[in-house]
This record gives sequence, C-alpha cells and structure tokens, in this order.
Amino acid sequence: MQKPRLLDQVRELCRVRHYSPRTEKAYIHWIKRYIYYHNKKHPKDMGAAEINAFLSYLATFRKVAASTQNQALNALVFLYSQVMKIDPGDFGDVVRAKKPKRLPVVLSRGEVAAVLENLHGEPWLVGGLLYGSGLRLMESIKLRVKDIDFERGELMVREGKGRQDRRTMLPQSLIDPLQKHLRKVSSIHEHDLAAGYGDVWLPGALARKYPNAGKEWGWQYVFPASRRSRDPESGIMRRHHTFETNIQKAIKIAARTAGMTKKIGPHTFRHSFATHLLESGYDIRTVQELLGHKDVRTTMIYTHVLNKGGKGVRSPLDNK
Repeated sequence: MQKPRLLDQVRELCRVRHYSPRTEKAYIHWIKRYIYYHNKKHPKDMGAAEINAFLSYLATFRKVAASTQNQALNALVFLYSQVMKIDPGDFGDVVRAKKPKRLPVVLSRGEVAAVLENLHGEPWLVGGLLYGSGLRLMESIKLRVKDIDFERGELMVREGKGRQDRRTMLPQSLIDPLQKHLRKVSSIHEHDLAAGYGDVWLPGALARKYPNAGKEWGWQYVFPASRRSRDPESGIMRRHHTFETNIQKAIKIAARTAGMTKKIGPHTFRHSFATHLLESGYDIRTVQELLGHKDVRTTMIYTHVLNKGGKGVRSPLDNK
C-alpha cells in the first residue's frame, strides 16, 4: 500500500488530534510556503538551518507579525516532531519578528450601546453575547442549544481557546430574545428533518458513539447557517453554523453608522466586557475565569485601559 503524501499525512494527523479546520489550513499553508521557499526540497532533506532561514526571511523581508511567525514555527515543529518523527536540530537562532506592545481598543458603555443599536437580528444577538458574556466571536457562533442554561443564567463554552471549557454569565436582557430566536431555529431544524437532513457535525468520536445524536435538538447550533452545505470531510449535507464574516461585516457597518472613529471589530466587545467589569469593582481573578485566560497576566492588560486617565493620576489642568 502506497504511503500517503506528506500533506495528506499532516491533514490526517490534525484531524486525529481534533485540531480546528483553521489550524489545519494554517499548518498546510506554512508547510507549503516552507517547501516552496527552498525550491520544493523535501522536508526530510532539510533541518534546522533551513527552518532558521525561512523563519528569519518571514521576519526580515516579509515583515510578518510575531504571532504570524510563531504560527509558521508551530506548523514546522508539528511537521517534523509529530508527522515525520524527526528531530530537525536546534533552530533557536531565528531572527524574531518584533512584537509591539499594544493596548486593546475599548468602548465606553455609551459607545457599546450606540453600536448595538445599529445591529439587528442575529448580529445583534451575537453582539450582545460578545459584550454581555465576554465571548470570542467563534465561541458565540459555535454555541449549541444545550450549552445555554436559561434557568441558571449561564453559558457553557465548549473547547474555547486552548481547547478549554468554561462557564460564563448569560445576560438576563438576552433571555427573551434568545428564546424567541431559538423558536425560529427549531422550526428550521424541523424542516430539515422532514426533508431528510437535520444532522449536525459532532466533535471527536461522538458521531460514532451516538449515531443519532447529530439530529437531536440540543446539539444544533444556536446560530445556524442560512443554507445547508456539504461537509468537506464526510461529504454529508449539513447545516453548519453561520459564517463569522457575516457578524464581522455587520459590526463594521454598525460602528460606521454610529459615527465611530475607533477601529472596532467583534473582539472589541470582549475587551469592553472585561474593562467594564473591572471598572465596576469585580475581582480580576473572577474576570480571568469568565474570559477563560490561563494566566492572570493576560487579564491584567485591562487594568491599563481603565477609564481613570494616566494610571489614575489627575491632570494638573483639571485641578482648578
């Protein structure tokens, strides 16, 4: 039996490890770039020197961000150590891309309200969860019906960043709109079932362990796509979650309509969630847990953007 091609091996192992489709796509991209940079030389015939050269090229000539260079490095480490089972040697002398220290853009409560007022329907609900629950964009659109606990006023985030589960609050003001929205989603699901569809993608080995679970109401996405599409992995026609670009575009338009000059995206709501909780006197450890940060130092960046001006120092111009 012929051994699968290298990139097919990468794809297969990514799926065995349950990496997200985004990670798989990114790894394939950087491995291809690496191979083409070295004139299509096979990675088994390369090592630390070639990895150093490629990563340094990205930093010095392509001027990529530090996070982009790290992603390329992770892809190559995965290729050599996990796929090919080869030790490429020491590649610690890479020219590192500079990581600028930037503070997050944060909206005032009034600005948040102004943007939300210009969102409607599904984007408004997602925006409400981004700000009201501190969710990341992908966490919100990947929510399943069973992850919402209306009685306890909680949301369960499954496999967030770092594949960590966590609980966060469900804003009381979103309960009625969400329940109304779910009645519409239920109607769409019933229509799919009647048409012979209604199956949704399940994580891990759940589809094999529980063959009928994919059609159950609890597993359906809270924000389903407007139409069914063919799953590229299994070939099954399914209704996936809505596209993140739909929400990104809606928020961008809403911010422009509200007259905002700040650079605003979905993640701005999460930044504002954290900052406003800290301004209200909530403990930083509590905010860390709600955000799902592994290290409290990540959460501490929001202490530098609190609305206290100049680290709490009062301007002499205001001392009158």
